Amino acid sequence: MTACSPDKLQFKSIDLTGADYAQGFSLADHNGQLRTLKDFAGKIVVVFFGFTQCPDVCPTTMAEMARIKQLLGPDGDKLQAIFLTVDPERDTPELLKAYMANFDPTFLALRPTMDQLPEVAKDFKIYYKKVEGKTPGSYAMDHSAGSYVFDGKGRVRLYSRYGAGAEALASDIRLLLKNT
Repeated sequence: MTACSPDKLQFKSIDLTGADYAQGFSLADHNGQLRTLKDFAGKIVVVFFGFTQCPDVCPTTMAEMARIKQLLGPDGDKLQAIFLTVDPERDTPELLKAYMANFDPTFLALRPTMDQLPEVAKDFKIYYKKVEGKTPGSYAMDHSAGSYVFDGKGRVRLYSRYGAGAEALASDIRLLLKNT
């Protein structure tokens, strides 16, 4: 009956509290530093899977993350946006660093190795697939487009669908900040 309880937080995103997947990561960031969720204790961490050559979903999502940080005002420094590439073949650390700088200097990109990527994708239940392009050597990446949200204690709490809007996710983050 907790779903009907007045104490249950009313999120706009999908509530994943208690999920047994998306439990974390141990991956190098675009500066070569090994990162885990523990590095961001006390912050709300939003993890999005994408690739820098993406023409629409990825830059839109990262721009929304920058907008969310603005909407949070003084609490904006309690948000850590993480872009986790599904294209480590092309997304070099230098390219990822430059890509993050387009949105916010505090945002981080994580780059799994080609061997790590399948396991991370499986753990987060995300889809990705290389799609060959029209010219030799060109390709795109199909991928899941939502974001995972972790509370200040490093627990997965929410899944935000692509296109939900910056205001909706900012509202959910405010709830998490007040209640963790």
